[in-house]
Amino acid sequence: MIDVVMIDGNTLTLCDVIVVAREGAEIQLSQQARENINKSRRTVEKFIEDGKVIYGINTGFGKFSEVAISKEEIAALQRNLIFSDAVGAGNNFDIEVVRAIMLLRINALAKGYSGIKLETVETLIAMLNKKVHPLIREQGSVGASGDLCPLAHMVLVMLGEGEAEYNGKVMDGKSAMEMAQIPVTTLEAKEGLALINGTCAMTAVATLAVYDAFILLKSADVVAALTFEALEGIIDAFDEKVHMVRPHKGQIISAQNMRNMCEGSKLVTKQGEKRVQDAYTLRCIPQIHGASRPAMQYAKEVVEIEINSATDNPLIFSDENEVISGGNFHGQPIAIAMDTLGIATAELADVSERRIERLLNPALNDLPAFLTPIPGLNCGFMVAQYAAASLVSENKILAHPASVDSIPTCANQEDHVSFGTIGARKARQIIKHVQRVLGTELACAAQAVDFKDKDKLGIGSAVVYSTLRKKVAFMKNDRILYKEIDICQEIIQSGELLNEVEKVIGKIQ
Repeated sequence: MIDVVMIDGNTLTLCDVIVVAREGAEIQLSQQARENINKSRRTVEKFIEDGKVIYGINTGFGKFSEVAISKEEIAALQRNLIFSDAVGAGNNFDIEVVRAIMLLRINALAKGYSGIKLETVETLIAMLNKKVHPLIREQGSVGASGDLCPLAHMVLVMLGEGEAEYNGKVMDGKSAMEMAQIPVTTLEAKEGLALINGTCAMTAVATLAVYDAFILLKSADVVAALTFEALEGIIDAFDEKVHMVRPHKGQIISAQNMRNMCEGSKLVTKQGEKRVQDAYTLRCIPQIHGASRPAMQYAKEVVEIEINSATDNPLIFSDENEVISGGNFHGQPIAIAMDTLGIATAELADVSERRIERLLNPALNDLPAFLTPIPGLNCGFMVAQYAAASLVSENKILAHPASVDSIPTCANQEDHVSFGTIGARKARQIIKHVQRVLGTELACAAQAVDFKDKDKLGIGSAVVYSTLRKKVAFMKNDRILYKEIDICQEIIQSGELLNEVEKVIGKIQ
């Protein structure tokens, strides 16, 4: 584990976000970032001294941008902004999301285009490092003017307001800051706007979603291979020649993964031995899984740009002595990327659920009905397929794009919004559902193999089988299944299954 991640505004990686958000790594500002922040702040202070009219510094916000604010009212303006924007709804984000939000806001401010005080940034860093986690509501952002609502809930705690989780307990923001020995902040010109006008909430969710989606994508090939062997699939369909004449990169990679997983298998069959062709859910695994690869890669590239971007407004260009109002807060890039990610990931569950059906339905295989050795008295995995079907159906609703909608806000001043935060949250939920469906397939495939001969498995599939069987036993008689499927889901979600396979057959692409 990385102990400290250096923050400079430009070089943050997806893996950096993961170690901070999930593993609790601390962060530290680079010296260059400190200089950039201070330089930007001096420019703002000079503008104020010179009486320059700047949006959000000495004017109101949104439709009130024509209202002048006196020097004496500037601090109150920033505080009022936070109070008025903290109107979130629904459940609170998970702590890992909150930590990612804080990290990404710090990294954006470190670029030195926001005009915030270094001391204010250091307060947020201290909160992250000492694990003072603001309670941030999931709902309330329209994804343009940034994530105003969720980020305002973050800032409340910096002011000694709102609520936070500290040392495993939820308390008011003031108590959390006192217990962690972090002085609360008093916001000055531009600071409230600099803290909340950005895409950091949607991008935080998106970053975690993208990271998990790639583990899931590779795991889909790994789990499918075990099913393929349990059903004695026809290996000819994965022949490299087939895929080179339709050379989509994702398809080629997935076919290679399937060949590697099944290498040495005595369960797979050749064309004409048992059947001339397999059903699409087996034969077309590379084409189906492979099509999700470029879509996920696109989403990853968008996120990698966004986590190192300045997304607030206005932006301070100190070298040119300029302040420019623009639209970098607009979440459309993330919105479209997350809608795409959700659709691409949902399809992995669609085909996985159909493979589950082929494992359970005796009309489609040579296995006991619902994979139980004592049918009638036992139902086996019958209703596990119902649950998977339920999640797949829910994913169809969640995969409807959020980015195709827009509701104007702020008296039509902000007349097109992205709903990128909704798109990111939906994508993340889809991913959780897909993890569950693949976990269910894994449990069924291992049970099916036990009716065949596990010693005949390919080198990769054998690892999948043994990894699961260390934690979940063969089911002779019905037992409570949900906790066992929890285990299956966890070994996929955590990357454990993938890691074990890679130890034997090398890197899964």
